[in-house]
Amino acid sequence: MKFIVILCIATLMGLGVAWGGSQGGKFAMGYPIFLMSALLAFLINWVAYIPAQLNRTEKFYDLTGSLTYLTTIILAAFLASPLDIRAKIVVAMVCIWALRLGSFLFRRILKDGKDHRFDHIKTNPPRFLMAWTLQALWVVLTSACAVAIITSETQKPLGLWAYGGIGLWVIGFAVEVIADKQKSDFRKNPDNKGRFINSGLWAWSRHPNYFGEIILWIGIALMAVPVLSGWQWVCLISPLFVIFLLTKVSGIPTLAKAGQKRWGDVPAYQAYLENTPLLVPRPPKA
Repeated sequence: MKFIVILCIATLMGLGVAWGGSQGGKFAMGYPIFLMSALLAFLINWVAYIPAQLNRTEKFYDLTGSLTYLTTIILAAFLASPLDIRAKIVVAMVCIWALRLGSFLFRRILKDGKDHRFDHIKTNPPRFLMAWTLQALWVVLTSACAVAIITSETQKPLGLWAYGGIGLWVIGFAVEVIADKQKSDFRKNPDNKGRFINSGLWAWSRHPNYFGEIILWIGIALMAVPVLSGWQWVCLISPLFVIFLLTKVSGIPTLAKAGQKRWGDVPAYQAYLENTPLLVPRPPKA
């Protein structure tokens, strides 16, 4: 019963934000495009859940998440056309990000063979369904500002908000890509087996990839500011949700617990925790 309640709350939350974001937005076939995009996000993940549950596999969970971003953004862009330059840039940003992250995570799980987050979830159908529903909610909330830009009836020339947002997105995307590449290269080296990474960007922050992720979505939110009005302002939940998710739910807390379990009695690891910022990078201490 608890899982059904959570599933309903997650669905209503996502559709509620989509409804708010639809105010002042474009319609297609008599329906708000933003709301149609959100419904598609949930539908994709519920359909994907069926073969995943039958095979008790999480191997295409992250890939489905990225494909959900691509599908919903492309649908919104198609139905809302013609797009202005702000919307076209945002479509490109989200698609580039989703393609990069999705392929990266899919390659990683193929190599690792499993995702330990799902060890006790995929054998429990209601909990597994909840995971897929929450992924749809993640897509809807995180992409809210992007979809608002794409579907908004208000179109304005690029200005300081847009240029600042583009700059932040480029910085955040670069940081995320570089951090992921450095960690992948570190793990490929057999000499590093059983060790933790504390070099490159990881000497500046314990979670530089998450910092990059947060910054790039803040950038898209800044780009949305000039075209938001009324209930559309609810879309600014996007960067707040990303920050909450990565710092309080499934990101940093999960990795911190795993790190303590693995290296908690290693003095070098404790020194790393003490001397390296949790999230926002700064030059390492001499």
